[in-house]
Amino acid sequence: MKPDDPLLKILACPLDKGPLHLLADDALYNPRLRRRYPIVDGIPQLLPSSGEQLGDDEHEDFLLRLSGEHPEAPGTAP
Repeated sequence: MKPDDPLLKILACPLDKGPLHLLADDALYNPRLRRRYPIVDGIPQLLPSSGEQLGDDEHEDFLLRLSGEHPEAPGTAP
């Protein structure tokens, strides 16, 4: 899945129905619930049971990625 994929505009978290953010490691992230959903073979796995709860450290790392301040942020060179 690419950042400009129109599907990203309509995908929502299965738990709170809010928007999801694409991460560089082929996952969708809900920062409100701290849940990460994998993308397998280009298909988002959006069943509630597919989501992984993240701890404080991982959540902070993803927030930095989303803000563009982390070296592995989408659109930046590693």
